[in-house]
Amino acid sequence: MKYVILMQVDPDVLAALSEEQSAAIGEGHQRFMAAITESGEFLSTNALGDPSQSTVVRGTGGAPEVVDGPFAESKEFMGGYYLVDVESKERAVELALQIPDAGIAGLALEIRPVMFSAGADM
Repeated sequence: MKYVILMQVDPDVLAALSEEQSAAIGEGHQRFMAAITESGEFLSTNALGDPSQSTVVRGTGGAPEVVDGPFAESKEFMGGYYLVDVESKERAVELALQIPDAGIAGLALEIRPVMFSAGADM
């Protein structure tokens, strides 16, 4: 079963981290990717740009509207994700607990099952 582990980011929390803490997060992600690649559970990951760089296409009752900025007014935003292929939801949770963000107050990981996927690498 495929699960997406969404990394919810609070930019204020990240800005308050020391250089050593930021480096440890990066190193922790590298170790996590190596481990789940070795176990065969890794499918892909992507880090996303800041919401200030987003463009939103929204239905407005007749014609789509294109606007700059995030889709919702919120301090937190999705900073990236891991797509994993695991035996169970419990295993997806076990993996999420290994991501460095899980140990930082103010950051969150959301685990959601993939209900449909298509594409060249699916």
